[in-house]
Amino acid sequence: MIVNLLIKMKKLLYISGILTFFVLMSFMYVDFFSSMTKVDYIDGSKTLKFTTKMNTSHISDAIKINPNTAGFEAEVKKYVNNNFDVFVNGAPKTITFTGSQISGETVWVYFETGGVSDINTLKIKNTILLSAFPKQINLVSIAYKGSQKMMNFQRGKEVNEVSF
Repeated sequence: MIVNLLIKMKKLLYISGILTFFVLMSFMYVDFFSSMTKVDYIDGSKTLKFTTKMNTSHISDAIKINPNTAGFEAEVKKYVNNNFDVFVNGAPKTITFTGSQISGETVWVYFETGGVSDINTLKIKNTILLSAFPKQINLVSIAYKGSQKMMNFQRGKEVNEVSF
């Protein structure tokens, strides 16, 4: 009888140990990969202004340059130009990089495209950080003449289009 009780207690301790392991694993640090872009239409200048927020270490890893070096902003500019395309009403638009700033763990990137008088459709190709991080998610929020639209991008869904 005591032997059966010891066997049951051993099984209970074993199961408790496994459950404790899984509970502790659920608190493990998991890196989250995302970027956020806000697009604002400026009616007076017929311009789309883009503000992109990225994790400093993630963009640094992707472009393989330390964010504290002088060439960081130039590499970010090149990277954004190669990984973000805009089409207004089916026509490709040229992106003009207007600057960036590092604020701790965040890099803010600013760019724009002009000559946008009216938008019926806005198509964006956004591959920022997708090749470096397979689980990367890029969100784009668009504000155009009182209308708000959201897009999301990930591997396998690099292009998205909205209508106004």
